[in-house]
Amino acid sequence: MIIKTITAATLLVILSGCTTSNTRLDLAQKNSVGAQQSDNEKVTVITQNYFDDMVSLNPVNGTYVGYEQYNDKFQGPSTLASRSQYITLLEGYQKKLSAIDKKGLTGQSLISYNILERDLAFSLSGTRFPTYLIPINQMFGAHNTFASLGSGASAQPFNTVKDYDNFISRAEQYVLWLDGVVANMREGIKQGVVLPKVLSLKLLPQFTAHIVDNAQDSVFWQPIANMPAELSKQQQQRITLAYREMIESTLIPAYKKVASFLKTEYIPKSRNSVGLGALPNGEAWYEYNIEKHTTMKLTADEIHQTGLAEVKRIRNEMMWVKEQVEFKGDLQAFFVHLRESDEFYFDSPEALISAYENVKRKIDQRVPLLFDIKPRADYVVKAVESFRAESAAGASYSSPAPDGSRPGVFYVNTHNLKAQPKFLVETLSIHEAAPGHHFQIALQQEIKGVPMFRKFGGYTVFSEGWALYAESLGKELGLFTDPLMWYGRLVDEQLRAMRLVVDTGLHAKNWSREQAIEFMINNSSMAESDVVAEVERYIAWPGQAVSYKIGQFKIQELKDYAQKALGERFDVKAFHRQILTDGAVPMAILERKIKAWVASQA
Repeated sequence: MIIKTITAATLLVILSGCTTSNTRLDLAQKNSVGAQQSDNEKVTVITQNYFDDMVSLNPVNGTYVGYEQYNDKFQGPSTLASRSQYITLLEGYQKKLSAIDKKGLTGQSLISYNILERDLAFSLSGTRFPTYLIPINQMFGAHNTFASLGSGASAQPFNTVKDYDNFISRAEQYVLWLDGVVANMREGIKQGVVLPKVLSLKLLPQFTAHIVDNAQDSVFWQPIANMPAELSKQQQQRITLAYREMIESTLIPAYKKVASFLKTEYIPKSRNSVGLGALPNGEAWYEYNIEKHTTMKLTADEIHQTGLAEVKRIRNEMMWVKEQVEFKGDLQAFFVHLRESDEFYFDSPEALISAYENVKRKIDQRVPLLFDIKPRADYVVKAVESFRAESAAGASYSSPAPDGSRPGVFYVNTHNLKAQPKFLVETLSIHEAAPGHHFQIALQQEIKGVPMFRKFGGYTVFSEGWALYAESLGKELGLFTDPLMWYGRLVDEQLRAMRLVVDTGLHAKNWSREQAIEFMINNSSMAESDVVAEVERYIAWPGQAVSYKIGQFKIQELKDYAQKALGERFDVKAFHRQILTDGAVPMAILERKIKAWVASQA
């Protein structure tokens, strides 16, 4: 999973909350795209203006991509006016694109045109669904992003006096955004568009965690505790007083207000159903989410049936592992043995982190066997911060700073060691770090000649599909030599296969939360706590979880196509370069690209 602290979606999935009276589109209409420019140059200008406008709508994303002028800003509340302005903005860019003769485009400009044309139309089609009525949940939302920034362990810089003042300003705007969240969730109660109660209950602790008696106990005090020695004593004293005031008079009251709203108003009115299909127009809303995350038009039923077939296939491979390790008992007993025996788990968070660091060194040595490119930026292994560990995924990845000043981070959740078996270390490292998410995302940021909206945007089906495909390369990277480590690979693949079944079951087939949990426990050795967290993630994030397997299927299909067409001339390093060097793209565009590359090799 990509944290992408640029939220759990992607940069271009905008919480269209704040207004902007002087957009780049306005400026472009006046003086940017002159008749003297080539069509390729026009696309370059339009895509840059588009990216800048999207960042202005969500300034936190500006911090993550290195736009320092946004470090003191936070998105505004989502209102009817801001949502209307967002639609107008998208339609304006559609008009600018349509004025370009597509036949005159070449190279990256043509790819960018095709991607932006698709994205604009798709984003506009999504505005018919009232996403703003359920703006946050336990899995994602700007409330968690803000806390991560304020902790000093993320992209928000805390090096100068201005940096500290910037965050105070951002905090003042954040509490206004929280007021908007409450207002929209109240409207959601009126319209019957609310979170399932099981998610609302998990959301509440994320706010109460920040209600502390002493400012020093707040996660937002960490930048004070780690204040740079270069600041003068006078500066340190002023900043310390200002941060105490910010925490005690601005943030804690805001968190109390939201917590009270959740406890007294929202949770009692939350729904007992769990699927998106239970909401008004929910069936169409879920179909939209499937296409949003897969970039493909697929039905819930065909995804469900594919998942059932994959679960069965992988169970058979798990049987093979059981026989290899000479376990006496059936597969369910084997699951229980792996789930409950202490020998398969680490004794401490430190031992868990150390194991991942050791695998990192091993993979780093063998990556050149399959790749002739790699990111300039490195990555580090860290434990998930305590304030979000309870509801965070078992592992996740956060991209490096664009300029290389901050490495990528492979986060490992040490909150529950029984949810982190030893046999998952190799496959999770491949998926979340190298050559999975770290390779794909860091390379995407480093590619030259690709516009910003592609460098920092993306598609779940591509990024997660690539990471799952990367796991299939493990044996060639010298991993999975132990049958139990290979079982770990099967566990990960089974998780993604079960997601096809469970996600569609919950949102399209009226499955209950308990039914989904039972299905996953019966088909894996995952810890029950991990299963519960996964199922609740799927409830919170409809359609996202099906993208992993769908993306893997498509990349593997394209690899098989290239191998068959090129025979002995097929070069896996060249194939991987083709997949990665244009960044994340929709699957239809990736397919056209790979087939054109194959044709060029003939």
